Amino acid sequence: LVSVLSSAIIVYRLPWTWKCSKLLMKLIHAGLHTIAMILAIVSVAAVFEYHNASNIPNMYSLHSWIGLTAVIFYSLQLFLGFAVFLLPFAPVPLRAALMPIHVYSGLTTFATVIATALMGITEKLIFSLKNPAYSASPAEATFVNSLGLLLVIFGALILWMATRPYWKRAPEKNAKVLRPIGGTPKGKEAESTVTNDSNAHKSDLRISSEAARKQNLKLDEAGQRSTM
Repeated sequence: LVSVLSSAIIVYRLPWTWKCSKLLMKLIHAGLHTIAMILAIVSVAAVFEYHNASNIPNMYSLHSWIGLTAVIFYSLQLFLGFAVFLLPFAPVPLRAALMPIHVYSGLTTFATVIATALMGITEKLIFSLKNPAYSASPAEATFVNSLGLLLVIFGALILWMATRPYWKRAPEKNAKVLRPIGGTPKGKEAESTVTNDSNAHKSDLRISSEAARKQNLKLDEAGQRSTM
């Protein structure tokens, strides 16, 4: 999850990928997430199988709780991403509303994965190092602690790249302008303004005459009610 998930997060942020089509990058993004999800499921299954074969209790540590929670939320994130953003069935307003949530949940899941990895390697050191103990700072402890620091730095760099505006992929020149039904694209705004100005007087006259007609109908109705 740390390596493949991070690649999926920044695939839109790499300048040498900006020349590729948005659809291609979307497929690569979804493909990397799918690979990460498959590897995560295989890893979790392997952990449970090892614990059961070794008579080790399951799901007792904070590392296991947060790790399994991250995998569950990541699977939901992947499913909703496929259903809403990859398949062409979701309406545009729904995509626009869910996009900030999709981005935030993805970055939160990645940060949770980094935290789970840090807790996992610390837990492994405490259980495995007996002579000398972890508290004696043997070479293994120094090596793994250094790995943990590198994980923190790596995670910070990924989050920095994913949140900087100048790393964001520029919109495609031939992209269609998304607008509400009955709206006007940007290229037609000037033409629409001229047309509206020329028809404004006619529209006002029609509105005035319609209002006068409704007012007369109300007066006639009121007169009829007064004579009943």
